[in-house]
Amino acid sequence: MTAFRTELYASLLARSDALFELCDALLCTDGPVRTLVDLALAPEHRRGHGALYAGLNQGRIDVARLRRALAGVPLPRAADGRLVLAVDVSPWLRPNADTCSDRSFCHTFGRGLGKHQMVPGWPYSIVAALETGRTSWTALLDAIRLEPGADLAAVTAVQVREVVERLIAAGQWQRGQPDVLVVLDAGYDAPRIAHLLADMPIEVLGRLRSDRVMRKPVPVPWICPPQGGRPPKHGGEFVFGDPQTWGEAAAITSTATERYGTATAQAWDRLHPRLTRRAAWEDHEGPLPIIEGTVIRLTVAKLPSGGVNKPVWLWWSGTGAGPADVDRCWEAFLRRFDVEHTFRLLKQTLGWTRPRLRDSAAADRWTWLVLAAHAQLRLARPLARDLRRPWERPAEPNKLTPARVRRGFRNLHARTGTPASAPKPSRPGPGRPPGSKNKRPATRYDVGRVLATGESYTRPAHHKIGTKPRRTGPPAS
Repeated sequence: MTAFRTELYASLLARSDALFELCDALLCTDGPVRTLVDLALAPEHRRGHGALYAGLNQGRIDVARLRRALAGVPLPRAADGRLVLAVDVSPWLRPNADTCSDRSFCHTFGRGLGKHQMVPGWPYSIVAALETGRTSWTALLDAIRLEPGADLAAVTAVQVREVVERLIAAGQWQRGQPDVLVVLDAGYDAPRIAHLLADMPIEVLGRLRSDRVMRKPVPVPWICPPQGGRPPKHGGEFVFGDPQTWGEAAAITSTATERYGTATAQAWDRLHPRLTRRAAWEDHEGPLPIIEGTVIRLTVAKLPSGGVNKPVWLWWSGTGAGPADVDRCWEAFLRRFDVEHTFRLLKQTLGWTRPRLRDSAAADRWTWLVLAAHAQLRLARPLARDLRRPWERPAEPNKLTPARVRRGFRNLHARTGTPASAPKPSRPGPGRPPGSKNKRPATRYDVGRVLATGESYTRPAHHKIGTKPRRTGPPAS
């Protein structure tokens, strides 16, 4: 942990002392972070609240070096020694922040049927390494803010490629080891991402909608009809909602689980989507590819919440799956939900989305400080003592949750020390004279929207505030 803290301090290029002490205050403060300025009251933050905001607004972080440091820490692995990565988008909602730039419409889930909403904010794509078994721990590796109108599949493919390249450079993966498994949810185009990462040692596992239609391979040998014609590229349809089109499954497994009862998985080999020259494939050069994979249908006897039990459809980029591969895929997909616990920790305990920052670059700096704090919690996991509340159950030393490890981090901080230098005495600035008005109002920005042509959306002039015609003459009698 000391080596990581030294590398973290070296990656802070400007306002390094203020940013490093802010990260320490985030780790040592007791209880959830409610406001950003409360961290300035922590003993670990020896500077004033002005230095706190100056560090976020004017500081600089060597993100590339910090990413390499995150890739070099010990990472969890699956039972076969494989790295399992999960990619998901978590929004930082800013619905009323009209002076914030680079906002996009973020999809949010509401309680109840049809309660989903699109709320303005900053969406962040986060990559995390998953552990085995039920746990609230993940290893965060990367985070990028999605620009308005960004191609999610293309951005995710580039992000995953760079993460895996850093893992290979750090010695986390070597030739001859199992390929890295990347798990995606239903909002991603898994076949396209697998096509973009075909040259990497990566396997893609993604969830599919239950109304999808895939295509089977062309029967071999193919018999030419009497009227002639070229051989077809696609076989018969595989309709998820029509069992008559499924045919015989290539593999069927049944596993007894504690929470879900009997889990039954069926797999069909060499299924692919039929691509058309529109949307992401409109500018593709050459013939459209045939992206074959394995479709897995998972059903369970019950749900822990008692909700409606629906089948889950998965698409794996590998072919020729056996029973062991099928079980490995659906078990890895269930572990993807561990990243939701990490998002809840970042937002509710570490206060990731609490600050009301105006600049998106400052939001990126704060995000990287939160990721660095979470990495230090992982490294302190075997070292922290269980400072449990009187009403909490005792936990094994290596079974502490991230929030309980954070309670004892202040004791570890006293032993590890800090590379930040002591603050220098200073006086506050004069500020704005009393009674004077702000002559430089902040610029207002529209929420980023992109048209079908790729151009950014601009609100019409007659829709903007202050452009409506006003009556200047006397009212009519």
